Amino acid sequence: MDAQELLDRYAAGERNFRDTDLFRADLNGSDISGSSLFRCNLFGANLFRTKMVGVNLFRATLIHANLSHANLSGADLSGANLSGANLSGADLSGADLSDADLGGVDLTGACLNYADLTNAYLFRAYLVDASLSNANFKGARLKGTNFNGAIVKDANFTNATGLSESLKIELMQQGAIFDLSPLATVS
Repeated sequence: MDAQELLDRYAAGERNFRDTDLFRADLNGSDISGSSLFRCNLFGANLFRTKMVGVNLFRATLIHANLSHANLSGADLSGANLSGANLSGADLSGADLSDADLGGVDLTGACLNYADLTNAYLFRAYLVDASLSNANFKGARLKGTNFNGAIVKDANFTNATGLSESLKIELMQQGAIFDLSPLATVS
C-alpha cells in the first residue's frame, strides 16, 4: 500500500492498517488520527506535521522517520522502534512509549508531558528543551541522553539507568523524582 491509498481508504472511513508496509511513505501534513498502524513498517517515512492523535503504533518500525512537529498525543508507541527518528517539536503528551527504542532520537523541543517511557531505551537521545513534566522514565536506559534545558518537574526517574550522579542531582533540583533508597541502582 502506498501513502495515497492509505489516505483514500482513511477518507472512506477505514481505520485498520495493521501490518502495512509504508516504507518511506510521504504522509506529510495528513490527519490519520485514531487509526491502527499496529506493527506497520514506516521506515524513513515523512510524517512531518502529521496529525496522529490516539494512533496505535504498537511495535511499529519508525527508524529514521521524520515525525517533526507531528501530533502523537495519546498515541500507543509501546515497543516501537524509533531509532534515529526526528521527533523535534512533536507533541507526545500522554503517549505510551514504554519499551520503545528511542536510541539517537531527536526530541528537541518536544512535549512529553505525562508520557510513559517505562523501560524505554534512550541511548544518546536529545531531549534538549523538551517538556517532560510528569513523564514516567521508570527503568529507562538513559546513557548519553541530553537533557539540557528540559523541563522535568515531577518526571519519575525511579530505577532509570545511565545517568551520572551530577545529572541526577541537577534533575532533582529541577523537580525530577528519583528513588533514593539504599537499594536503588546507581549507574
